[in-house]
Amino acid sequence: MPELSSIAWTLLAIAAVTVGVSKTAVPGASTISIAIFAAVLPAKASTGALLLLLIVADVFAVLMYRRSANWSALLRLAPAVVAGLLLGVGFLYLANDLWVKRTIGIILLAVITITLLRRRMQTTVSAASPHRVAAATYGTLGGFTTTVANAGGPVMSMYFLAARFPVKEFLGTAAWFFALVNLAKLPFSISLGLVTPSVLLLDLVLVPLVVVGALGGRWLASRLNQQVFDRLVIGFTIAGALYLLFSP
Repeated sequence: MPELSSIAWTLLAIAAVTVGVSKTAVPGASTISIAIFAAVLPAKASTGALLLLLIVADVFAVLMYRRSANWSALLRLAPAVVAGLLLGVGFLYLANDLWVKRTIGIILLAVITITLLRRRMQTTVSAASPHRVAAATYGTLGGFTTTVANAGGPVMSMYFLAARFPVKEFLGTAAWFFALVNLAKLPFSISLGLVTPSVLLLDLVLVPLVVVGALGGRWLASRLNQQVFDRLVIGFTIAGALYLLFSP
């Protein structure tokens, strides 16, 4: 178990609750958790610890929204996501932490800009009918960013937002997407040395807080209207992108 100050434990506790909330109410809020874990723990340990907590939260998200997923959209994304995962693994072998953060920050800001322009022009990514370019682009970026920094949430949130998914369909599709992707990432994370016994002990302490956040997020989601939901997703995504770009 890492030796951490009381302030560090408090921050990690906040991050753990946020992980749960991000899976069941406000996708994109997990960028706060990414920032806190990266600030408190060493880079590799933070990535492995956060992945395990995300998988726990995925279980609750899938149980809560399992009937609301858009499976045609998920199937369309699958080939590009696999390609992005493999690119991410290669990138982790070659790039240092600073390059990883800066690259993802730039990608997120570009995705946000494109999505907001689409919405301004009243055009959407069609998730109900084939839209291969959008699926390939967002899927590859989502697979890449989730592999290198658990930061795929904001990218895929922009895809689902651009598709104009209602809140529950958005959350259901995202729940299944990340449950499958995070499980696929786990063997790579173990082989890269990101998951260690000390990380497992740390997560055992934080898991109950993830559960609290997930259950509280379900309560919150039932009270969010579509406009507030969209604004929260965009706001958290921008905040995460700026953090990745400008943090030391």
